[in-house]
Amino acid sequence: MKLFVYHTPEEVPDGALPDCAIAIDVLRATTTMAAAFHAGAESIHVFSDLDLLRASSQKIPIDQRLLAGERGGARVEGFDLGNSPLDHTAELSGGRHLFMSTTNGTRCLHRIQQVQMVITAALTTRQAVVDFLLKHQPEQVWLVGSGWEGDYALEDTVCAGAIADQLAQQQAYGLKDIAGNDATIAAVSLYQQWQDSLLELMHCASHGQRLLRLHQEEDLQYCAQLDVLNLVPIQSEPGVLVVKA
Repeated sequence: MKLFVYHTPEEVPDGALPDCAIAIDVLRATTTMAAAFHAGAESIHVFSDLDLLRASSQKIPIDQRLLAGERGGARVEGFDLGNSPLDHTAELSGGRHLFMSTTNGTRCLHRIQQVQMVITAALTTRQAVVDFLLKHQPEQVWLVGSGWEGDYALEDTVCAGAIADQLAQQQAYGLKDIAGNDATIAAVSLYQQWQDSLLELMHCASHGQRLLRLHQEEDLQYCAQLDVLNLVPIQSEPGVLVVKA
């Protein structure tokens, strides 16, 4: 197994596709997706375009759907939810189909949606993702950070590093054997430096500071947790995620 880390969707190479691609948006799309599934959501439909989201959601009865829209860290007016993992409870999300568009994470998923196996990852699901990779043994894996509007995001890279570090520890091969590019080594180094202070890293990150200005400290606390959910969101068809426990 070879891991290739790309800090943003724009870095993903054209041409041949990997066996598996992992979308990462720690603050907050992929963390929120995992929280929604943990609360019992049936599926998550991801969109970059808000108007297309609204139109597509009409196929589902109103009492069986939730619309989640976020731009710039804030909820889009007229949508049921924004992009907070703390929004999702069994009472609200259980049995419902989530139609979701965010500033960065859904754009990342669209960039890799043609890969045969697409999953999402967050710090909260790190161990579940590692277990998934060890079970399925894809030969080539892309770990793609969502970034922030095309720029590097510290928290996405630290998550990629957390996955690569744990994977290396749990199999017979060392990091240099599974690293497909230098960015993988750098991501692991970043994680090893911050693994005991992930919340502090969130506070240092530019998007973490953006969320703090929006008074979303509790979201940062939630997103900084490691290995608290045992599930893996997986793409069932382009643009649609279901849960794999």
